[in-house]
Amino acid sequence: MSKTTLDVVGIGNAIVDVLARCDDPFLASHDILKGGMVLIEEPQAQTIYSAMGESVAVPGGSAANSVACIASLGGQGGFVGKVADDPLGQTFRSAMEDQGVEFATAPLDNGPGTGRCLINVTPDAERSMMTFLGAAAHVTLNDIDEDQIKRAAITFFEGYLFEQPVAREAFVKACAIARNAGRKSALTLSDTSCVDRQHDVLTGFIPNHVDILLANEAEASTLFQTNDMDAIIEKAKAFCPLTAITRSGKGSIIIPRDGEPVTVAAIAPTQLVDTTGAGDGYAAGFLYGIARNFDLERAGRLGSLAASEVISHMGPRPETSLEKLAIDADLLSAN
Repeated sequence: MSKTTLDVVGIGNAIVDVLARCDDPFLASHDILKGGMVLIEEPQAQTIYSAMGESVAVPGGSAANSVACIASLGGQGGFVGKVADDPLGQTFRSAMEDQGVEFATAPLDNGPGTGRCLINVTPDAERSMMTFLGAAAHVTLNDIDEDQIKRAAITFFEGYLFEQPVAREAFVKACAIARNAGRKSALTLSDTSCVDRQHDVLTGFIPNHVDILLANEAEASTLFQTNDMDAIIEKAKAFCPLTAITRSGKGSIIIPRDGEPVTVAAIAPTQLVDTTGAGDGYAAGFLYGIARNFDLERAGRLGSLAASEVISHMGPRPETSLEKLAIDADLLSAN
């Protein structure tokens, strides 16, 4: 088996996040589902954007956020996602490249503009998202670079993009390349609404293609049709070789098919500001640990550390070096 040069390649929606603070009445007045993610069309996106308060625009997207966190950990990441050749697309591409992420996907020609996610954050740090996918939904088989997948220890897919049938075909192609090269494939479920809508497809896809499954407790409950954690653990073991379930302040539980579950404590943030990207941060730390052959507890602690940093400020990507934080926490060695 050839040597890997990338820890993780993420395949997902290339989205620019627009974040602003708001109150609950603002959500109600615009029919925004608190704590959820709803897909919208461009006219509605323009209406809500114009009504939002002072905002900050940063490159986002679930898998892209995770890969950015991996770069912050000192790892090597790649990303596959679609942007348009427009100012937002150029902003997204430049940000990924500036962070050291390998991003060579060709821009979309003759289609919608770069996708954007409007994220309204209430005082309780809950984020409510409305997303115009635009170009992001147009990942196809042709965007999968066989050499890039072979060079990555793990290829990582986000559940949001799984909803696009053509992108799903790209996932299957990438999984096959990874498996034939002796690599691993991972999937994050992303959102309970995604799991609910795609339940039958996911229950067929995951056992056949996925080596590592990531979910929060609500997503796992939706997938396995039970709220009982003991039952979830048993179902997860039968479903996937390795599953990691985040439980907010309760930390996470990591479930290997062969072996006992590992419980990992959460790491409290310096301040709780914005939960956007918490799951993306956890996925990054955990997958980085697995790619580097760390034990499950250490990988989970890296996930907790990354999630803690991300929720301590506005925006889904780290503002402090995760590598430095991990070294200080004795989870990584100084070079």
